[in-house]
Amino acid sequence: DYLDNGNNKMAIQQADKLLKKHKDLHCAKVLKAIGLQRTGKQDEAYALAQEVAALEPTDDNSLQALTILYREMHRPELVTKLYEAAVKKVPNSEEYHSHLFMAYARVGEYKKMQQAGMALYKIVPKNPYYFWSVMSLIMQSISAQDEHLSKTMFLPLAERMVEKMVKEDKIEAEAEVELYYMILERLEKYKEALDVVRGKLGEKLTSELQSRENKCMAMYKKLCRWPECNALSRRLLLKNSDDWQFYITYFDSVFQLIDESWTPPPEEEHSLEGEVHYSVEQAVKFIEERITEESQSSRPLRGPYLAQLELIRRLRHRGCNDEYKLGDPEELMFQYFKKFGDKPCCFTDLKVFVDLLPSSQYTKFVGELLGVIPLAAGPGSEAALPADIRALQQHLCVVQLSRLLGLYHAMEKQQKLTVVRELMVRYRHGLEFGKSCLKTELQFSDYYCLLAVHLLLDLWLEGEDTAVWQCLTLLEEGLSHSPSNAQFKLLLIRIYCRLGAFEPVAELYSSLDAKHIQHDTIGYLLTRYAEALGHYAAASQSCNFALRFFHSNQKDTSEYIIQAYKYGAFEKIPEFIAFRNRLNSSLHFAQVRTERMLLDLLLEANISTSLEESVKSMSLSPEEDDIPWKDLRDNRDLTVLFNWDPKDKDVSEEHRKLSLEEETLWLRIRSLTLRLVSSLPTLTHPLQPRNSEKAAENGVSSRIDTVRALLQQLEAAVDSGKKFLEQKIQYPVLGPPPTRMAGFFSNGSCQCQTSLFYLVSDIYELDTNGLEDSAEIQERIGNSFKSLVERLTDLFNKCKGDLIEVRDGTLKTHPHLLENLVFFVETISIALWVSSYCDSVLRPFKSNLQKKKKKKKESSVTMPPVFTHFLDYVTELQTLTSNVIDHIKGLEIILTALKLEELSLKDTLLLQEEKKFTKTVQGKVQSSYHHSVQEIGELLKKRLDTIKKLKI
Repeated sequence: DYLDNGNNKMAIQQADKLLKKHKDLHCAKVLKAIGLQRTGKQDEAYALAQEVAALEPTDDNSLQALTILYREMHRPELVTKLYEAAVKKVPNSEEYHSHLFMAYARVGEYKKMQQAGMALYKIVPKNPYYFWSVMSLIMQSISAQDEHLSKTMFLPLAERMVEKMVKEDKIEAEAEVELYYMILERLEKYKEALDVVRGKLGEKLTSELQSRENKCMAMYKKLCRWPECNALSRRLLLKNSDDWQFYITYFDSVFQLIDESWTPPPEEEHSLEGEVHYSVEQAVKFIEERITEESQSSRPLRGPYLAQLELIRRLRHRGCNDEYKLGDPEELMFQYFKKFGDKPCCFTDLKVFVDLLPSSQYTKFVGELLGVIPLAAGPGSEAALPADIRALQQHLCVVQLSRLLGLYHAMEKQQKLTVVRELMVRYRHGLEFGKSCLKTELQFSDYYCLLAVHLLLDLWLEGEDTAVWQCLTLLEEGLSHSPSNAQFKLLLIRIYCRLGAFEPVAELYSSLDAKHIQHDTIGYLLTRYAEALGHYAAASQSCNFALRFFHSNQKDTSEYIIQAYKYGAFEKIPEFIAFRNRLNSSLHFAQVRTERMLLDLLLEANISTSLEESVKSMSLSPEEDDIPWKDLRDNRDLTVLFNWDPKDKDVSEEHRKLSLEEETLWLRIRSLTLRLVSSLPTLTHPLQPRNSEKAAENGVSSRIDTVRALLQQLEAAVDSGKKFLEQKIQYPVLGPPPTRMAGFFSNGSCQCQTSLFYLVSDIYELDTNGLEDSAEIQERIGNSFKSLVERLTDLFNKCKGDLIEVRDGTLKTHPHLLENLVFFVETISIALWVSSYCDSVLRPFKSNLQKKKKKKKESSVTMPPVFTHFLDYVTELQTLTSNVIDHIKGLEIILTALKLEELSLKDTLLLQEEKKFTKTVQGKVQSSYHHSVQEIGELLKKRLDTIKKLKI
């Protein structure tokens, strides 16, 4: 009970009391171990658990408790050993055998699962156990690296096992038929699979609607049996003329048959599935019949009307002149709008077919649509407003189409501003209809506000600086009326980040309440900017969100797989495994892992713990690269923001490819930087007398080889990055955000960091050669120190300037200065880690020299130049860092003193209620910059303290 209530300390005490009375009570020991594990004493818990496990317990309580403990320790492989021992002792226990099977399932031991399933079936001849074993064979075939082996051994064996059951007439459940179908499909025995589905076994396929028909259709397609495809889809459309997937199959098959000049065989049935349509005339007639039938039905169906447009599109695509038989697309779309215009889906339905309209007709078409909407002029407003929700939906649909057809894009600045005003009037009027809406419901007129913001974004990109503040103002106003509107929040996140303000973003993102997979698909909105804009604490937190999801996915997927076995949902098991693999090779997962470790080093290494300890606690090894470069999957959802842009302005496939390439290049640079930093502690080694046992140093010399190899890779990655940036790619404003790579190159951080790692190689050389005959190396090191100080000073100069300035009564932010400051902090941290390595090499040299000095009792033992170089370098680093800290203090004072109230919101377009939101927005941006500067300043002060310790 105490464990269930989270009172772990009491649980441990109670277990101790019990153990005093009965010192061999296994279960009490394990419960105590669970308490210890949950209070952070992992080692004690593990020792106690192993003590019990060594006794091979067979009582159910101990086994269950140990299973829970091992699961919490993330050691599922120990559960298998536990039940292997239990099964040996109690060989006829159905329960222990099935627990053993599930334990193997958790760790993916398919071969052992197959054996465990058969052992179970021998004890208790139940069908599910037999089919567990069959499924485990399929899993072996899926996971086999060698496809030939999978098709010649595992799958045929599975097929024979099922055939045995079919012959003995022992097939009982639908899941067993599904499994048989799955095996035949994977063996590409489509004809046999079709016979199974159409035969007596197929009658068991009842749980899903049209399960049998869908499977038949899939097999007909694989076998290219187009007559059957056509007849079956035709038959299904007669049953339900609104099922879109069958229209697609119907059209596909009609045109395949036309291309093959197929004609029905004389005297016989057309096909196994009945009558076949094999000409355009028949298709046209069939669709017209569906429309006639629809007009008599009680519920309006969209399918037949959209099928008509789809058929026109296909005929046009083939260059046929038969489309006239179906009517004029413009007229058909107009009629469709009259029928379904008040449904929110009307826009998305028509969006697919707008390219059937000639561009010269766009304005006329939109005018016709507006003509059929019942609008009445409101009191005192020049715009004609809808009187009810239906008219509002229709009008919204037309406005969305106008944006999609590019009518708004073609306007002049003044016209655009007029449209923005009109849209906002309509938005506010529409709020009347949503007064009874709950907080969690969206307002009917929200899209008006979004469309107005999109127009303002166009103006901003055209160089109109005030437009972006208006965007934020309108979105904040929209959000106050519709607090659950995810689109408002996502757009606010993107715009605040573009302006360099991260503070409001964290709250907006958490209010989105992203669930499960969304941490991978939209998490990039958060992690891309948090650290880049100097919000280190928020960056740590956002990385943790994402990592928690990725790590729990490992554990959860095993549980899903086990449930799928229990309930016989075999076809889901390969899907779960593919899902897990897709997440493990997620680009976002790799980025978050790398950035999180770099961030931890930045915040802690040589501040609260030594670099060596930090690297050790992360189990970082410079030799190992754990990123699956070849299999990286881009799971980002780049269309999460609604968009009504025409195709040429929208996010294209090309943008996706380029963005993935850019993200991968940047990840490679970051990952190599991390590995190079983690190699620094491995180079410091206890110095033995020179030339003694060279072998002892081999470990270290191979490590410097690692560093040099990584440096070469970094150079290559940087070159690829520069080549990529030469293309000067511009993503759409709502498309993928660009990486930090361009800033990293242009502000000089890249050159600084690379030369720091080259310096490591030189210092190592000095370390191995000694001070005597190394004048050339010492000079090289001295020159490196000098050029590094110059480069760091240059980088600092690129950080100078106001972060926020007021120009002509408008606020202007300079996020690139903030990003440069963040890069400066990172580069200076790397410089310090490299300096402490220099320090560790030079200190022993100095003490040796001083010993010599004492021995020789000479007053002047000449100090090698490298010491002076190093001391000068450290002093200059200290001065530079102090200067930056002073600069940051200056920025803080300016930011605090900025009086935003005095900004003349001269834009007469702003209404009184909007001014209130504008102040909020500008306040949020100011506060966010202030916060960034404070966090950067705090971190630099800590770094300054570490520099002061670097005096040899």
